[in-house]
Amino acid sequence: MLNSIIHGIATDEPDLLIVHGLFGSGRNWGAIAKRLSASRRVICVDQRNHGQSPWYDSHTYEDMAEDLAKVIEDMGAPMDVLGHSMGGKASMLLALTRPELVNRLIVADIAPVDYTHDQNQNIAAMRAVDLSTVTKRSDAMEQLAQYLDDTTLQTFFTQSLDVKEQRWRLNLDVLDREMPKILKFPAVTASYEGPTLFLSGANSDYVIPDYRPAIREKFPKARFAKIRDTGHWLHAEKPREFIASVQAWLDL
Repeated sequence: MLNSIIHGIATDEPDLLIVHGLFGSGRNWGAIAKRLSASRRVICVDQRNHGQSPWYDSHTYEDMAEDLAKVIEDMGAPMDVLGHSMGGKASMLLALTRPELVNRLIVADIAPVDYTHDQNQNIAAMRAVDLSTVTKRSDAMEQLAQYLDDTTLQTFFTQSLDVKEQRWRLNLDVLDREMPKILKFPAVTASYEGPTLFLSGANSDYVIPDYRPAIREKFPKARFAKIRDTGHWLHAEKPREFIASVQAWLDL
């Protein structure tokens, strides 16, 4: 079972399941989850090979969708589901294969298509950190800076660092090996008839107009919205606007 962080208490509103992206964790979504938990219970999971969840030798979207299904089944009722990036793909496959478990779907800055955004260079950067010399997160950030110019990524990656144990809470070997599968989207002919919001960053190239036919084929009730002046990390760049957009969709 995936590690879960629960915010708020159960209400008459459906629970909201939040599914993070590659290299993330449920903790990354804590501030957003707390805001959204004012009217409903919010569950943030660590996906397999991330955070406090178990490590496995496989990391496919079929695996991830099954993991999410087990979380929802354990809670005993369909949920609203919000997934970002890799988590968005896992959430889409869950909705396509187990639609009875998904009440509403929110897909943050990703589409059901194959991508070429290779992430192996980030894995190489994390592997290059000499963890035996790390006593605080800033030590790791200094080493990451030799390979990554983006300070946002440096900060983000070190959130998955267990400083005390001097290890990454990421199964880098499996994520590296399975990266081709992570970049693709499984071939599936099913469609999800439930309400679906594709919420993307206006400056991101992850959900371009060319992808809309593929989206509408699988999600015929899809609606689209953008958050201005944001890229792929829209929830971190403009959290207030992101929360407002999600809350408005859930309140429909």
